[in-house]
Amino acid sequence: MGFIVRGPIVYRPIDLSPMVDESTIVKTVAANVRKARKALNLSQEELAFEAGLDRTYISQVERAKRNMTIVVLARLATALRTSPERLIAAPRKGAS
Repeated sequence: MGFIVRGPIVYRPIDLSPMVDESTIVKTVAANVRKARKALNLSQEELAFEAGLDRTYISQVERAKRNMTIVVLARLATALRTSPERLIAAPRKGAS
């Protein structure tokens, strides 16, 4: 990778390869929300009510069709009695 020089500023290209792509994160959150909801024995409608969202929104989240804001992530985490970090965490290798 080369450097880009613009006047007195030198830019170094960023290697994005170690970053997780957006669709993987959305799918991970979708699976974690569904798993947490089922662990609490909540319907999508009940979760939606607790989080102040529409049931169809919860359905879209769980199907990875919705890229939510961090505010909505926090509301879901609160309703699911967990943390936002747990909802975005990728499953550990070997865990089911």
